[in-house]
Amino acid sequence: MSESVPGAVIAISSHVVRGSVGNRAAVFALETLGHPVWSMPTVLMPWHPGHGPSTRMLIPDESFSRAIDDLIASPKLGEVKAVLTGYFGSAEQPVAVARLVSALREKNPDLLYVCDPVMGDLGGLYVPEKTALAIRDHLLPLATLATPNRFELAWLSGAPLEDNNQIIDAALSLGPQKMLVTSAFSMMTGGTGNLFLSGRNALLAEHRAIGNPPNGLGDLLAALFLSRLLSGMDEEKALQLATASVFELIARTAKRGSDELTLAADAASLSRPMAMVQMRRLLHPASRRPR
Repeated sequence: MSESVPGAVIAISSHVVRGSVGNRAAVFALETLGHPVWSMPTVLMPWHPGHGPSTRMLIPDESFSRAIDDLIASPKLGEVKAVLTGYFGSAEQPVAVARLVSALREKNPDLLYVCDPVMGDLGGLYVPEKTALAIRDHLLPLATLATPNRFELAWLSGAPLEDNNQIIDAALSLGPQKMLVTSAFSMMTGGTGNLFLSGRNALLAEHRAIGNPPNGLGDLLAALFLSRLLSGMDEEKALQLATASVFELIARTAKRGSDELTLAADAASLSRPMAMVQMRRLLHPASRRPR
């Protein structure tokens, strides 16, 4: 008896020659957990710019758009069950990807689209504002799930985020059915959290914060959470396992003294994490309203 093959995931983000950020992190995680991946780069770099000068090789917008059209016309498009997007190299790229997501939805209304709006952190935007606006205007309205960090959510919503209640209100104002906000406020001393919103549920997954973490954590978390959801796992367990995997990878990477996530050495942490994660249920605004 032949085993069924999981649906394919189209992963669209940056590619580095050395390191574990962008699609290097997302594709490794998805394939480790058994998903066929169609990987499409938006920009190519020798390594993350945080390590020093890194030549940015941008795919021309016309070529990128034509490649998207090739995917839309592919007879194999029915294999795709999900799309994951991350870093974009220009404002035109999100517009082209929106066409792809819309075409996939016509074939499969249940398509899961995860939009990781990679645009900045506490230091501010690190993509041009025009690119950030294109992500906000063209991709967020199509997203089943968005996975911004706290700064990105604040920029997208235009609201100050000084506690988890403000994070919840800002996330609900943006529109995606589901939202996973990284770097949320932890209730444990010296901790950090991932706050997930869906329907009437607000879930907080917390773990101990580790100083000077490597880049690529958001890329990795989005891919792991997507994988768990695609497997049919309930959202709370999916959040717990995805968060545990990322925490375990950070801790193991720090112990090795590496400047990049040690994904290959710690692949077991992706599929069978052992790290402890504190799960909490927060008050969702919908639960205060009469049904």
